[in-house]
Amino acid sequence: MKYWFSLIIPFALAIGMTVAQAKDHESKPPTKVTFDEALPESGNLVLGIYENGNGGQYGETLDSSTDAGLSYAIKAAGFKGKKMATKVITAPKGSGYDQILLVGLGKDDNSNTSLDWQKIGGNAVQAAIKAFKEAPAMAFDLPKDVSANLAYGAKLGSYYFDKYYTDEKRLKYQPSLTVVTPDPDATSEYYQAELDPVANAIWYTRDVSNEPGNIIYPESFVEYWEDLFDDMDDIKITIFDEKDMIKKNMGAIYGVGRGSKRPPRMMIVEYRGGEKDDAPVMIVGKGITFDTGGISIKGSENMWNMKFDMSGAASTMGTLYALAGRGAKVNAIGIAAMAENMPGGNAQRPGDVVTSMSGKTIQIRSTDAEGRLVLADAVYYGDVTYNPALLVDLATLTGSAARALGKDYGALFTRHEELTADFIDMGKQTGDEVWPLPLNDNHFKAIENEVADVMNSGPGAPGASAGAAFIGAFVRESTPWVHLDIAGVGWNSTPTPMKASPGSTSFGVQLMNGYIKKHFEK
Repeated sequence: MKYWFSLIIPFALAIGMTVAQAKDHESKPPTKVTFDEALPESGNLVLGIYENGNGGQYGETLDSSTDAGLSYAIKAAGFKGKKMATKVITAPKGSGYDQILLVGLGKDDNSNTSLDWQKIGGNAVQAAIKAFKEAPAMAFDLPKDVSANLAYGAKLGSYYFDKYYTDEKRLKYQPSLTVVTPDPDATSEYYQAELDPVANAIWYTRDVSNEPGNIIYPESFVEYWEDLFDDMDDIKITIFDEKDMIKKNMGAIYGVGRGSKRPPRMMIVEYRGGEKDDAPVMIVGKGITFDTGGISIKGSENMWNMKFDMSGAASTMGTLYALAGRGAKVNAIGIAAMAENMPGGNAQRPGDVVTSMSGKTIQIRSTDAEGRLVLADAVYYGDVTYNPALLVDLATLTGSAARALGKDYGALFTRHEELTADFIDMGKQTGDEVWPLPLNDNHFKAIENEVADVMNSGPGAPGASAGAAFIGAFVRESTPWVHLDIAGVGWNSTPTPMKASPGSTSFGVQLMNGYIKKHFEK
């Protein structure tokens, strides 16, 4: 009896844990944005106002219907229309509304950039949700491209990962938003073609990055994106499992995943929207779905946020999703190098030597320098298989980069300095800002090893630069290559106008979408 009891109890506990973990918490679809020409008749309203008091045709309509009551209320509230300012006022009698949220548009001189308008939109929707719980119609008398960018910012600004909240009072998700604008049809056409596909890509990138490690692991990450790509045109997906990795001598990525019950995966997504013979742009993302450090285990403080160590892979897939959603006239390849870095009886050890797909041998100095290992096989495979016109890798790679640049910039490294200025410029345009850090011959010499060809940690060189050199050692020198270390910017607990929710920033999607659109699309 004791024997059977000892078997039944663990089995029952296992079943209970499975049920508890599988409890249904459905993901919410991206907020739907619609455009309308007419103001709503009642309820609350969001209204854009310039510094000179100009509210456009919608402000004039309300001022007329209230016998100049709107102008008086704005003046009485001391609202100056400064960019990003907001103020809730009681709607004047005759307007038909309860309350109006005034949103400052800044100077009425066409000086706002697209990014400025996006931030205004995001800031407006966040203020509306705070004031009214549900964002009302937002009225802005603006040209179609400006209104579309404002709507794009509003959609992203409304994003909140509240999937696991059970208290309805805490929920902030907005199923839909309405933007009132003079030319709704033309605005919607531009928005749907150019901006909404990118917004959806960012939404899905944030969602998968914010999920906990018991939900997203290498296999489920692959399934998540396979489902999203399923109905898209010009997409081909290839998956390498652990058996494929062994056959292809991918000892670097396989070694990282050995310690986990969740086996490693490599996901290759090909988008062929360009000419058949055009060389593709390639993006390779680090995808450590949870990083304990392995045998070189991390301290327990803040280890929970190691679920974000797959941010590079998420943004890689997000960028491909954005390109395919826009029907971009370009060929692009995305590779997600996925593993869970866990200690275990089968885990690799410090001092082990592994052989990469390139044939280079690697001494493992620290199992907590695992991101560069999964990328070594991924960038080499991508480079020699597809001969890309540009290869960019995205990785939450080093604390050194985060300490150097904080939450303001991703760190950019390259052997091809002619690429730097264009990436900096696109970063400023999109908000995914990058700043260059050094990469020279000394950094490549510093990773040389007395036991193997190279080592993955412990060199006498700056950590971020040594990490970049390690990845670069597996990319042909003739291939235009950029390494983006996004360790400091991949996630952020502080809300921004374009992201209300703590967590993933989806860094890299807007940068790469914009860069590819400007420099490679036809």
